[in-house]
Amino acid sequence: MQNQENNHFSISHKESGQFEETRFEKIHNTIFKSSGIASKIVAQEIARIIQDKQSKNENCILGLATGSSPIKVYEELIRLHQEEGLSFYNVITFNLDEYYPMEKDNIESYHHFMHENLFKHIDIKQENVHIPNGMIAQENLDQYCLDYEAAILKAGGLDFQLLGIGRTGHIGFNEPGSHFNSGTRSITLNHITRADAAQSFLGINNVPRRAITMGIGTIKKAKRIVLLAWGENKADIIRETIEGDVSSQVPATYLQSHNNTTFVLDKEASSELTRIKTPWLVSSCIWTEELKSRAIVWLCEKTKKPVLKLNDKDYNDNGMSGLLAEEGPAYDLNIKMFNKLQHTITGWPGGKPNSSDENRPERALPAKKKIIIFSPHPDDDVISMGGTFDRLVEQGHEVHVAYQTSGNIAVSDEEALRYAEVALDITDDTNESIKNVILALQTRKISKSDELIIRKIKGKIRRKESLGATRYLGLPDNRVHFLDMPFYETGTVKKNNLGSRDIEIVSQLITEIKPHQIFAAGDLADPHGTHKVCLDAIFAAIEELKNETFIKDCWVWLYRGAWHEWEPYEIEMAVPMSEDQVLKKRKAIFYHQSQKDNVMFQGEDSREFWVRVEERTKKTADTYNALGLAEYTAMEAFKRYYF
Repeated sequence: MQNQENNHFSISHKESGQFEETRFEKIHNTIFKSSGIASKIVAQEIARIIQDKQSKNENCILGLATGSSPIKVYEELIRLHQEEGLSFYNVITFNLDEYYPMEKDNIESYHHFMHENLFKHIDIKQENVHIPNGMIAQENLDQYCLDYEAAILKAGGLDFQLLGIGRTGHIGFNEPGSHFNSGTRSITLNHITRADAAQSFLGINNVPRRAITMGIGTIKKAKRIVLLAWGENKADIIRETIEGDVSSQVPATYLQSHNNTTFVLDKEASSELTRIKTPWLVSSCIWTEELKSRAIVWLCEKTKKPVLKLNDKDYNDNGMSGLLAEEGPAYDLNIKMFNKLQHTITGWPGGKPNSSDENRPERALPAKKKIIIFSPHPDDDVISMGGTFDRLVEQGHEVHVAYQTSGNIAVSDEEALRYAEVALDITDDTNESIKNVILALQTRKISKSDELIIRKIKGKIRRKESLGATRYLGLPDNRVHFLDMPFYETGTVKKNNLGSRDIEIVSQLITEIKPHQIFAAGDLADPHGTHKVCLDAIFAAIEELKNETFIKDCWVWLYRGAWHEWEPYEIEMAVPMSEDQVLKKRKAIFYHQSQKDNVMFQGEDSREFWVRVEERTKKTADTYNALGLAEYTAMEAFKRYYF
């Protein structure tokens, strides 16, 4: 099935084996260019079901999900209600789950989430809204779950169930080990699930350990199921769910036996599916340059051979006979790929002056370039491209760093309190402003949004840490720009959508500096995350400025964060680092002390950021070496964005 990129495509279910030309997949799935487009399609299907029920004078029973995945679906449903007259008067909803214990008015409750993101914006009857009660007494919990199950049956059963998927393969809060016939019940949450929620709760210690959830059996009784998955973080579990065997250790695989389920994916979430990652194993291919590179790198990894040692048999035995017939023999293919990889390596990320740039990733001229390094948070620059940053400064370019957000939410209360108390001691306990900060920190409640006074001190902490790092790398303070983009400044983990003012701020800086190079964070793990919003702001600004003479001479290079790296076939510039440069980069990262040792949003990876990134850059260097290229201590990788 082709990727869908328009709003007129139906995601109607098709039987497994009839929708793709591959034996690997066991669940119907549809891939869209973006989560935004996909969400509109899903919302339109829900709207059609609601309207069909209305035409028959029947209620429409919806099972709803929370989290970041369905947000844009709800936004489109709200738009359909407010602009196109879609009514929800006949809709009865049952939410999948709720943390336990959890008060309804807690901003992290799913009760709060659903009302903020959907219910208070539409005309649904409040008595038709059902969300598990996170404060039901323990002694009444079992009966409450039975009653919730009975209420779904009494309403007529679920006409449509919307799902997300966790990285453990959970749907709802049905964690690994859940039975295929399980009903609504209380459950203990997996550590990975709690780690993924830690950002919203300002730390994993604040995430509840239990939840109430609809069961697998309950979900599978729905007449229609649509599961949403966005971003690279979901790619591995999506492949395991769609292509793997049914297993209680991956509860979402139980959906393989449902007769009307569709997985709706964006490109990033689908990236590990066999037909996407290695299409030559599925059917004949149109061998684009990117696909050739991907296939040859994959073949090297599979055969454990460097590029120049691959032979015709290696190609033929691994589904690549078509490429060999079209481009072969292997010797010619190998030389071509080796040269392509070799030409990505440069110690001159700003271009090497007084030399031919024919086989180099960057232009030689102008010899001294104006450069903006955009950093979503006040440490992404040194974490992700600290070695390249250092090279650019040392080689005499006019480097500017633009911190797109304040990063204040990532500073713990304990860290902020420590700074405030030191400041109060210095002022001999006379500074009333600092006293107010300390009082606000001491009296705030968990999950309450940060007051402005708290956001300010946390933002200042991160600013001073950033200046420490940039000064260490030799950058003058007047080339450090703190943009404080408004979408971020909500005081909570949940951010606003990208706005015109955000784009304007980025556009003004680009226009002021008129750069020859822009470096930006190209992370696509979470399409609703801060990195992606910051990247979208840059892309939107470039689009606005694309007719300006200076922007036509600007090259945009995308780096990755501490979690993921570009695949070898994607890399267009690889900057090697010596041992000394690795140590210098590490020290620059250490200036961000509030993000060391006591990281707010650690995720499931317990390694500190500097350890993660050093192992990542070492792995990139090792990969290049395994492909038969020169051996380096570490390498930072970049992919060019063409506009």
